[in-house]
Amino acid sequence: MSFIAKPTVAHPDLPRNSRGLTRREYEGANSTLCAGCGHDSITAAIVEACWANDVEPRTLVKLSGIGCSSKTTAYFVSGSHGFNSVHGRMPSVATGANAANRQLNYIGVSGDGDTLSIGLGQFIHAIRRNLNMVYIIENNGVYGLTKGQFSASADIGTTAKKGEVNNQAPIDPVQLALTLGASFVARSFSGDKGQLVPLIQAAMHHNGFALIDVLSPCVTFNDHEGSTRSYAYSREHYEEVVHADFVAPAANITVQYGPGECVPVTMHDGSRIVLRKVDADYDPTDRGAALARIRERLRTQEYLTGLLHISTNQPEFHEQNATPEMPLNQIPYATLNPGAATLAKILSRYR
Repeated sequence: MSFIAKPTVAHPDLPRNSRGLTRREYEGANSTLCAGCGHDSITAAIVEACWANDVEPRTLVKLSGIGCSSKTTAYFVSGSHGFNSVHGRMPSVATGANAANRQLNYIGVSGDGDTLSIGLGQFIHAIRRNLNMVYIIENNGVYGLTKGQFSASADIGTTAKKGEVNNQAPIDPVQLALTLGASFVARSFSGDKGQLVPLIQAAMHHNGFALIDVLSPCVTFNDHEGSTRSYAYSREHYEEVVHADFVAPAANITVQYGPGECVPVTMHDGSRIVLRKVDADYDPTDRGAALARIRERLRTQEYLTGLLHISTNQPEFHEQNATPEMPLNQIPYATLNPGAATLAKILSRYR
């Protein structure tokens, strides 16, 4: 297999963000995924969101597990930190890294197999701990690396490329996250960059666990008639429940919207996610109503997309555990090792 390196020369007139960086400087290696894979569209959205959010590349940590989706981290922000973990164990690595250094920004990219099968327990505890990270699921309903078997997110009645019909009920990560108390839950489609980019931007500013489930068709094994994860089916059966735009905290931006009610939600850092309601009765801050609407639509085989739920008053991982602001590798030895007398005093409590 030949490898073609990306050119290092960029046009001098490319737009730059407040850090003086172009979009090209948020890219990574060339993709080796199938041509037309929805995962590459998600990569492009992550690149755009990082550039628009003025992310300092060296402060970003990107993590993944195993699968086609987990190759994504190689394709964006090459100047950041990265860790490709074993199958399903990305949340544990993310938890350890986050506990050691809360000053970095964490993006985890996983697949429906990596998250909802072997990694389901890991995923649940990351939500329970309200770990401060963005967790993106590239959801295509199949195991692409092992030739297209149904994954745990495959819908009842969907057909495989060779004609098999799935009869097992799917696990919906959005409903699961809502019932576990996740503080930021969204769903999007890889082919809807206009929706996906601001959702990623908002998720990166959210203080706590932010889940974005992205329907991402597999062009090789799951883009045929009869599949509920094909491009055609996804475009015809998803409904944007709220239209979201992101307003950065440091910029004075006036956003013009068409008819409809606007609901600004202030994030912990002062940034805002601005929501325009499509349905007059939908409230993204109402967890129960969000869950009911999702279930109602799934019964008609439709997917709600957009920011489905947000809560800004839940304590995140570091608040719950009273961890120090300073990264653990910068804490002085004298602080970490207070001496024999202090150790004896601690041990005496257990006698």
